[in-house]
Amino acid sequence: MSCLSGLARGGMGEVYRAHDTRLDRVVAVKVLLGTAGADPAMLRRFEQEARTLAALNHPNILAVHDIGSIDGTPYLVSEFLEGDTLSAKLNAGPLPVRRAIEYALGIADGLAAGHSKGLVHRDIKPANIFLTRDGRIKILDFGLAKLTSPVGGVENAETLLTREDETAADTVLGTVGYMSPEQVRGEAVSAATDIFSFGAVFTRC
Repeated sequence: MSCLSGLARGGMGEVYRAHDTRLDRVVAVKVLLGTAGADPAMLRRFEQEARTLAALNHPNILAVHDIGSIDGTPYLVSEFLEGDTLSAKLNAGPLPVRRAIEYALGIADGLAAGHSKGLVHRDIKPANIFLTRDGRIKILDFGLAKLTSPVGGVENAETLLTREDETAADTVLGTVGYMSPEQVRGEAVSAATDIFSFGAVFTRC
């Protein structure tokens, strides 16, 4: 793996554009840096995101290729996407109605794939929706995803999330402006939580 350029920096780490020398392809590498990589809670959410994405395997959800650690620095390798976030698109103005509907259908399909496995994203917002140059929708950032019910045998500690990683009651997680009423109140979430956030996103389009 050889790094080509930096793509983004966030609260948990950085994302780089890299070249997978084994399979000769361009990929994205997300790494946890500094204290984030040493924080058990941060590391657990990072690994949770990788397992969640790998288990979903859907065209409207970011694909994960690998996860590991080098010299104590955790990393996640995913497909490299060319395009922009829905947030950036909306900053340029409202979308044409036909385009907005096309994007909405892609988001809905991706969410339905997660919900069919009992997973709630919990942070649907324009910044977590990516629009590729060839017109595809990709849902990003499953770091806050939560397994709410065992569906299709996915409730397996070796495969996906575990009940041990349940969020404590009265804990508020999400993004203000897109959070459902139950999230704001720190109550139990369900597929309806993502649907509410999806509606909030769609009204911005």
